[in-house]
Amino acid sequence: MDARKLQILGAIVEDYVSTREPVGSKSLLERHELGVSAATVRNDMSILEEEGLIHQPHTSAGRVPTDKGYRAFVDHVATVKPLSAPERRAIRSLLEDAGDVEELLARTVRLLAQLTQQVAMVQYPARRQARIRHVELVKVADSLLLVVLITESGRVDQRTVPVISGKPAEYYVSLRDQLNRVVSGREVTDLVAPLAEYLEALPQPERPAAAEVADALAALAATRAEDRIMMAGTANIARSAEDFARDVEPLLDVLEEQLVLLRLFTEMHVSPGDVQVRIGSELHDQALHQAALVGAGYGAGSHLAILGPSRMDYAAGISTVQAIARYVSRFLE
Repeated sequence: MDARKLQILGAIVEDYVSTREPVGSKSLLERHELGVSAATVRNDMSILEEEGLIHQPHTSAGRVPTDKGYRAFVDHVATVKPLSAPERRAIRSLLEDAGDVEELLARTVRLLAQLTQQVAMVQYPARRQARIRHVELVKVADSLLLVVLITESGRVDQRTVPVISGKPAEYYVSLRDQLNRVVSGREVTDLVAPLAEYLEALPQPERPAAAEVADALAALAATRAEDRIMMAGTANIARSAEDFARDVEPLLDVLEEQLVLLRLFTEMHVSPGDVQVRIGSELHDQALHQAALVGAGYGAGSHLAILGPSRMDYAAGISTVQAIARYVSRFLE
């Protein structure tokens, strides 16, 4: 596609994002210095329509971009808007005094939603802040044991498990001390091998009772090793409801499905600071066919993103996502 048609496509996208109304050739000429005649604009718009980059939603209306048109705009036309000095200062001041990783990411997702007016999401592996501080075992009944896992971030997870090889309370006090020597200071993702070695070293008669607890501890730790998602700005969907009202309800359902969101992040292959944009059908979910995702990496296996209507301000969204990802990446180094 030549530069003039890309310029006209860019103008159509910018005007549609701004006005939410189909864009006609007359309004393009009024709002943009295209340097060509009205006939040329109309002819180029016809070609863009034939190529599937724009379409006419109904007779006598102007044109709106298609997913293919947005993709061409993002790939060839969109110019990343640099953040203003006040925006950069706001990001630094908000993120610099965060107490720990979880607080940093919570602030990040709120700021991203505020700056972009889209739904903001941060995906992170729980292992970032899941080093084990202490394990506690409490016998609550003859055949029930409470297993408590405390990580260095201060988070407490617990699970009541049935035990077949019931032992006196004193046994579990001793077992607790032994397990703490084995697992304290380890990542939650690094328990299988040391627990197996510990069990292997026990005399055969002692293994069944200890194995029940070790298996329960490993299972509890595994729940902490899964990727997590923080989210903010869901209410921003209402702002765009008139554009794709029929799709708001399924989109809200998607936002409640952590597995769907984790899939979106899993399919995102970007290095820290790099940005990826996926539009409509590229998201591989019918509920998201009028949505777009702008995401960036901020660490190994970690991403942040905004999700909103395909009619979004891509230039501003890309610059904001990229800038915040880079800030967060530096703070985590």
